[in-house]
Amino acid sequence: MTVTSGGPALTDLLHAAVTAVGGSERPGQVAMAQAVAEAIHGGTHLLAQAGTGTGKSLGYLVPALAGGDRVVVATATLALQRQLVERDLPRTVEALRPLLRRRPEFATLKGRANYLCLHRLHEGVPQEEDQGLFDPFEAAERSGGASSKLGKDLLRLRDWADESETGDRDELTPGVSDRAWSQVSVSSRECLGASKCAYGAECFAEAARERAKVADVIVTNHALLAIDAIEGAPVLPGHEVLIVDEAHELVSRVTGVATGELNPGSVGRAVRRAAKIVDEKAADAMLTASETFERLMDVAEPGRLTELPEDLAYALVALRDAARTVITALGATRDAALSDEDAVRKQALASVEHVHEVAERLVESSEFDVIWCERHERYGASLRVAPLSVSGLLREKLFTERSVVLTSATLKLGGDFNGVGASLGLAPEGAHGEEFPEWKGLDVGSPFDYPKQGILYVAKHLATPGREGGRADMLEELAGLIEAAGGRTLGLFSSMRAAQAAAEELRGRLEMPILLQGEETLGELIRTFAEDEPTCLFGTLSLWQGVDVPGPSCQLVVMDRIPFPRPDDPLLSARQKAVEEAGGNGFMAVAATHAALLMAQGAGRLVRATGDRGVVAVLDPRLAKARYGSFLRASMPDFWTTTDRNQVRRSLAAIDAAARKAAAS
Repeated sequence: MTVTSGGPALTDLLHAAVTAVGGSERPGQVAMAQAVAEAIHGGTHLLAQAGTGTGKSLGYLVPALAGGDRVVVATATLALQRQLVERDLPRTVEALRPLLRRRPEFATLKGRANYLCLHRLHEGVPQEEDQGLFDPFEAAERSGGASSKLGKDLLRLRDWADESETGDRDELTPGVSDRAWSQVSVSSRECLGASKCAYGAECFAEAARERAKVADVIVTNHALLAIDAIEGAPVLPGHEVLIVDEAHELVSRVTGVATGELNPGSVGRAVRRAAKIVDEKAADAMLTASETFERLMDVAEPGRLTELPEDLAYALVALRDAARTVITALGATRDAALSDEDAVRKQALASVEHVHEVAERLVESSEFDVIWCERHERYGASLRVAPLSVSGLLREKLFTERSVVLTSATLKLGGDFNGVGASLGLAPEGAHGEEFPEWKGLDVGSPFDYPKQGILYVAKHLATPGREGGRADMLEELAGLIEAAGGRTLGLFSSMRAAQAAAEELRGRLEMPILLQGEETLGELIRTFAEDEPTCLFGTLSLWQGVDVPGPSCQLVVMDRIPFPRPDDPLLSARQKAVEEAGGNGFMAVAATHAALLMAQGAGRLVRATGDRGVVAVLDPRLAKARYGSFLRASMPDFWTTTDRNQVRRSLAAIDAAARKAAAS
């Protein structure tokens, strides 16, 4: 296949890139590259499922670079962003340069808060009542930086600012705490603007934007892509091609960006900031509204609010109106010449605008929004508002005026792309109307031989798990599996409480070390798990999708139960009800799809290389007995499946023996 008339063949370009990266071409990678090239050339859209080990990053980078259009690549995780900009893109660009007779440029672009702010660094953080009397940098210097971790972090940030070319937080190793970073960073709303800031010419964030403007490929994240789509003011340069990697995360990330939150803490902070620079009448009105809101939130019960209680609605109206008055007062001097108070004013304005926008959205209570109250032990109660669906938003903002490629190892759920497609605002494949964009789904498979490399074991004999927990039979089964496997177990639990209970119980029964998420940083836990083969690692959500440990350290992946969303999850239960009211199957469209995605991701932790062998054990009999079980199994890798516990234990023991023998030789 030829990329352009008279240009190099796509297969030649792919071969050059794969050779440069140090891999080998795979049929799935070639098929993906060809499909991506066709989508770009035809201006259409592609959903491409590419299993682990396919080499999907080169499968989309090569045709994207060859096409000559400007490309945005959006990823969900920092690890993949680093892989693209530090490994795949530099090598691919150099490999393709002689064939394309040009050198494509690439750049990374993130949200402003990811870059160190020189104004904050040199001029200090605008003081608030709860920050104490001393500037944190001055305090760190007075104590020689040794009085606290915060002080050490701040002084190291000062030194790093002089050395760094990008000011990108992710390039600071080792990292610093969120509290320390907040002292040297600003949101886009708090930023003074390059033309007004004394450090505008040196600004790291502005430099990143300038590099992105002239780049052929811009690597960003899902959150910034969502902000670009939702807020109307473009933050990404114009582009003809959008590639969304880890696309199974996109709906969740867009929903997160489109979710507003209001709590007494954020409101009180806005009041304190504004009180310093607006007239007393405006400040008092907002303080009174804030106190009323806080009093009501102290007694608010968690759960969905299909209708705002009358007293809360009045409080939110008062808060909205008071915030609008303060914004008017702040705006009257917003464009004045720079003064020492300019940063204070911008910070106050950003806080009050946030309060106004969320309060107004809550008061409006649109039928397209879901409102609920959450209560946290540490932060107290908060009101949250999120879109009932983001499918229409994505259809309108994402799939117009550019070709879009979405790829992941898990896009086919239940055997087809329609479930994921619907969440993205796409009609069922082949059923395109005027309002729905044309798209194609492609599963390029995996280089792994799943039926020979893995076993899916469903513990059909166990009792169906209930909401009350305390599953003694499940813990007994889990202990037996871990003993047979010689440790080497990644335990994926549906809740942190279940993971903690299992760790506590089995630490007293088994000799193998058991690590628990939350007892150490996630990176350190995964490193220990990978390096010490008998070790087990138990945890919840981030482990279902964030662990890449090939080899003998991970030969058993256990799921304690099917990870359906909680029945009281306000947003997902509202989405499920909306599907049912429209005549659809809400359980399958929302709850089962949610579980299928997590189970596909979780099962994908087992086989990460061609030599891996092992078992995925699901300790929930519903996977074998319930009608929806076949949908969930069809979403997972095509492992050999059994419900025979004795067979599985023998297989695990054999895999363990082979690993021990290999380690001893």
